[in-house]
Amino acid sequence: MSTTLERTSVNGAARIPPPRSRPPQRQSDGGYWAAVSLLLGLLVAVLGAVAIWLGFSAHDARNDANKAAKAAASGTATPGMNMSGGSDLQSFAGQGPANAAALAKSHVPMNATLPPAPAGPVARVHLTLIDKTIEIAPGVKYAAWAFSGGAPAPFIHVRQGQKVELTLTNKGAIPHSVDFHAARIAPNVAFKDVPPGGSVHYSFVANDPGAFMFHCGTKPVLAHIANGMYGAIIVEPRAPLPHADKNYVLVASEWYLDSPGFPKPANLDMAKAQRQEPDWVTWNGYAGQYVAHPLPANPGETVRFWVVDAGPSFDTDFHVVGTILNRAWVNADMTQFQRNVQTVLVPAGGGGVFDVKIDQPGLYPFVSHSFAAVDQGQVGLLNVGDVKGTMSH
Repeated sequence: MSTTLERTSVNGAARIPPPRSRPPQRQSDGGYWAAVSLLLGLLVAVLGAVAIWLGFSAHDARNDANKAAKAAASGTATPGMNMSGGSDLQSFAGQGPANAAALAKSHVPMNATLPPAPAGPVARVHLTLIDKTIEIAPGVKYAAWAFSGGAPAPFIHVRQGQKVELTLTNKGAIPHSVDFHAARIAPNVAFKDVPPGGSVHYSFVANDPGAFMFHCGTKPVLAHIANGMYGAIIVEPRAPLPHADKNYVLVASEWYLDSPGFPKPANLDMAKAQRQEPDWVTWNGYAGQYVAHPLPANPGETVRFWVVDAGPSFDTDFHVVGTILNRAWVNADMTQFQRNVQTVLVPAGGGGVFDVKIDQPGLYPFVSHSFAAVDQGQVGLLNVGDVKGTMSH
């Protein structure tokens, strides 16, 4: 309806009519405002309840966080694991006792020579899981979860086509398992968790030749591998490879410490492992052991390196200083090899096989050419010709 006032005329003169009276308020308006008031009241009540709930939730969250922090600090999470984290993680890289050099010379290095494969159609392997304090660098102790024999486990050597009969016994404090990369088998059946005191048995045929990793597959896998639960299985091809005079096995791995490891053993710092900030990186579980105790070779011999990268996270860029890799079976593909390669990537969880033939006597470092790893201990020497002295790289 238009609100414009209409003019009327009386005897030619304009007259403005009196304003219209406001109609009486309808009863429905009162009901409307009553409904609005009721809704506003309900809204205030709901918002109040939400505010109270949020207050209690925040209080509970603070309590839960404090409980979790206390549990991690007291070590009640998982035995052998520090979950403290933090934005500033202290590095213990390169730290050792004052007599570290003397300890390095007296250390008995892990035998890197590839052991013989068992005769017959079946290879029987018995692995035992234990909690064990090991040494990972001169004077540096670590409270490891490990297979019997330490970290890495003793090397397994089988022939292509052999049946591997595996028995795993868990003598540790928590559940563990074993995952073989050389096996084609249902993991939910074979790689299942074994409780403390229990055993599991399964078998597989080693149909695929190459250098393979095996490791504990129990969650969190990062923690179980970083704590030392890994090893190498070498599956020798059915068709003979070119002759090699020496066969050495090298397993690369990282160590993440929550303390220097002396005078008391260190445990795993899970936050460092998650951020890939290791304190030590090693060949066969011990930093620099093949510098103080080089691997021997004679001039003109072919030396074959079976390299497995246990990680848990770093790749290895395998390189022998002072020579070229004459043959490289990349990622353990034994059907073909590359010739005259300078550096080859071995991914975490992967393997490779590399031949070198060196005629000139000398000391030849073998490294990961990611030199941060070299500074943290992943370096060894191939002593060709029994030369005297040592070197660093």
